[in-house]
Amino acid sequence: MCICVDCRWVDRCQAYHAVERQHGAPHLTPHPDFRPVEPRIHVQVLDLAAGGVGVEWDVRACASFAPDPGRWQRLRPGEACPR
Repeated sequence: MCICVDCRWVDRCQAYHAVERQHGAPHLTPHPDFRPVEPRIHVQVLDLAAGGVGVEWDVRACASFAPDPGRWQRLRPGEACPR
């Protein structure tokens, strides 16, 4: 799970912006202005049906993480939260 969804910086963060890009997800902001300190991005290669391969990107640790539970969901009410 990406810790960013519960971080106060999620809508301004350059690392989360990169994760959104890798997932092909719409960006919370087009020009993030927050540069996180020591984000740790976990990349997992997944076997998919019919022999396909998928890639999952998640920020698992970050020195800039500032807890704000539910921040992403408040920014995108009614949408499924990426977990």
